[in-house]
Amino acid sequence: MNAGAGTLARHIEPLRIPTKARDTEGRAYLHRAFEQFEALLERHLRAHLQRDIDCVLMPTVIDPPDPDDDAPYARLVREQRLDSESQALLLLALAPLVRSDFLDRLVQNLAPGAGDYPLLGGIRGKQHRGFLPTGDTALFVMAGDDLGERLRWQKLLGGDHPLIQRRIVYLEESVDGDPPMSGRLLVDEETADRIINGKPRPPRSSSKFPAQKLSTDMEWDDLVLQPRTLAEIRDLETWVRHGQVLLDDWQMRRKLRPGCRALFHGPPGTGKTVTAMLLGKVTGREVYRVDLSMVVSKYIGETEKNLAGLFDRAERKDWILFFDEADALFGKRTQVRDAHDRYANQEVSFLLQRIETFEGLAILASNLAGNVDEAFARRFEHIVNFPMPRQGERLLIWQKGLPPAASLEPGIDLARIATRYELSGGMIMNVIRYVSMQAISRDERVLRLQDFLDGIRREYAKENKLE
Repeated sequence: MNAGAGTLARHIEPLRIPTKARDTEGRAYLHRAFEQFEALLERHLRAHLQRDIDCVLMPTVIDPPDPDDDAPYARLVREQRLDSESQALLLLALAPLVRSDFLDRLVQNLAPGAGDYPLLGGIRGKQHRGFLPTGDTALFVMAGDDLGERLRWQKLLGGDHPLIQRRIVYLEESVDGDPPMSGRLLVDEETADRIINGKPRPPRSSSKFPAQKLSTDMEWDDLVLQPRTLAEIRDLETWVRHGQVLLDDWQMRRKLRPGCRALFHGPPGTGKTVTAMLLGKVTGREVYRVDLSMVVSKYIGETEKNLAGLFDRAERKDWILFFDEADALFGKRTQVRDAHDRYANQEVSFLLQRIETFEGLAILASNLAGNVDEAFARRFEHIVNFPMPRQGERLLIWQKGLPPAASLEPGIDLARIATRYELSGGMIMNVIRYVSMQAISRDERVLRLQDFLDGIRREYAKENKLE
């Protein structure tokens, strides 16, 4: 058996990253790190599967990247200051995304027909046919069968390891009744995208990630708000920019709650969503809108789990969470008449607790402030009213909203229109959109009065109003 000992390359085909990718995208360091990681796994597997007395648990050694290596994986290792053990943990979680048969080949080459090996842990996916590492797999890789080391690594994997704390790598919850280390070992999707593709992709909206990224090309000057509303928004902007200074540099973290909670209330079309987007844009934070009504109606019982994951991810990424139609979950709790009511109240209670510990900015939007549960309303640092615009504000919205490439038909008096028709900002922009499309359909650049009147009637019809 000793004659068969040697480097991994003599037994198992090494991980192959296309030559073009290595040359043009600088993947050589990731390739080398995986080769050294495979060699580590080979030693451990040889010791346990073949009982080779010459194979002992050796220290984990993965060379650090060159200081001038600008490849994604090399940058990540430097930025996170990953030592060899941390790299091994990350590479183990990353392996199924890069080579689906990674661990299966290792076992079968060293012990053909060995089948499942309990000490190695791992599970099979519903569609993925390869070996998926679990916490037990990480214990085997990092500690072998050394009981003291296994206990130390159980604590690290349970939350003490920096990669776990930053949720770059994390353990999925185990099935009820199973040991906690039986949960899958996963790598953060954005981290994996950054390593494999060079840049992270925005997370896809789904039941497990019930949010959608918001963005806007508008600037503060494009937004028309009443002075009191704008003053409250400026206070929020100040907190987003300097909140960490207050909590950390001024040593107020023990005395103040983390994060900030704001309620935006007012009729539809008054600027709540646009304001949230602009807060993110000017402070360099991504904004994600959560549609709670969709989540609750379709995934009752799973709501807490899905939203807990969203909160955790938002804290790591410094996102602003915008809860659209917040009444759906943060509304007044109902009397318990059936199981549906009991679940709904549990969801509200869970979110009351979780949003209080959220360290970022959470914005809840509601058409009516009175729809929000009083127990939760007391927890807001900011309650911002977005009223219907007054005549002067409506005129400003009309003026700012018109397309620069078009002109008004002679005789159109925007001040008169603004005075006569009480419209929200969103309704005004809908009218401008309609009027502009009518002009384009006629192959002209003149906005006509009749189109304005028709567009206004359309908006009133939506609201069941009469002119």
